[in-house]
Amino acid sequence: MSGVDFLVKLLDGSGVEWQPLEQIAKIKHGKDWKGLNSGDIPVYGSGGIMGYVDEYSYNKPTVLIPRKGSITNIFYVETPFWNVDTIYYTDIDVSKVIPKYLYHFVKTIDLMSLDTGSGRPSLTQAILNKILVPIPCQENPEKSLEIQGEIVRILDAFTELTTELTTELTARKKQYNYYRDQLLSFEDGKVEWKTLGDVATIGTGSHDTQDAIEDGDYIFYARGREPLRLNEFDFDETAIITAGDGAGVGKVFHYAQGKYALHQRAYRIVPSEVMEPRFVYYCIASHFYAYIQKASVSSSVTSLRRPMFLNFPIPVPSLAEQARIVAILDKFDVLTHSIIEGLPREIELRQKQYAYYRDLLLSFPKPDEVAA
Repeated sequence: MSGVDFLVKLLDGSGVEWQPLEQIAKIKHGKDWKGLNSGDIPVYGSGGIMGYVDEYSYNKPTVLIPRKGSITNIFYVETPFWNVDTIYYTDIDVSKVIPKYLYHFVKTIDLMSLDTGSGRPSLTQAILNKILVPIPCQENPEKSLEIQGEIVRILDAFTELTTELTTELTARKKQYNYYRDQLLSFEDGKVEWKTLGDVATIGTGSHDTQDAIEDGDYIFYARGREPLRLNEFDFDETAIITAGDGAGVGKVFHYAQGKYALHQRAYRIVPSEVMEPRFVYYCIASHFYAYIQKASVSSSVTSLRRPMFLNFPIPVPSLAEQARIVAILDKFDVLTHSIIEGLPREIELRQKQYAYYRDLLLSFPKPDEVAA
């Protein structure tokens, strides 16, 4: 059954009336939370939960819509909460609209197109009040709420599955980090230790970010999480890549195989024949950030230099033992990080599935379409 057919069956001959948001909900400001005592009631801002207090500003199901800042962060809250001035709450007329139905509908709106800020994104009450909300079977409130409830039931099923997968992923990541740290921890005297400079070649690239080409033939590793593209390559090898400066310092690592180009402030680490490259990758990904935090005189490391890499201590078990550890960690890595085979891929697919059916179920004909 197509989406259009499903909506027709759901409406069962009933019409849809589009009403301004101000006719079904009152948009209200938040208040400062300074001076309140700590507690277990969440405080919401445009970025999410900011802290916890012992008082609440509202205690009914509502949709929170940011006033400024991260204006696309929409929250549905059923329990008591406190909201600050950067986010609105909605006092919803539940005789007309199920709060969760309004939440799902607001998620379909391109809120950035309603931005009135000259710098920081902002949404005004006047703008939000004019948003048209579809109310099915408006002449029969009981049936209208039944239709809304069915839409909510279907969409909640998708979000519940996504939540379960996300919870599973969080648990698996904790398990992965635990086993990785256990497998890469060696007692003194049980294994030989060397510096990274002894077992790897370390260097930088020659390109700048502005050299990137959208459809380039080769991967171009810069300083961010997402690789760029370039029509020429600098190296043809297996290497670990990491940022030399910026937000990714000590945290973002790539495993390069084959031909690639490299940024002038990104480092390539090429293990020697006594090291399994993936073993070196896991050692660095697991311990390098903590190492540079201790080695640096600054509390916030924003730039790396070659000596920091050269002196990084690394265990050198037999190649057979390195391969055994890599085989175990690779399985965990696929499960927790792969966007092709693992849980992140499943979550991405469910999110897309939710968005598809949300837009489908809420694609009621608008007044101008009906008139046409």
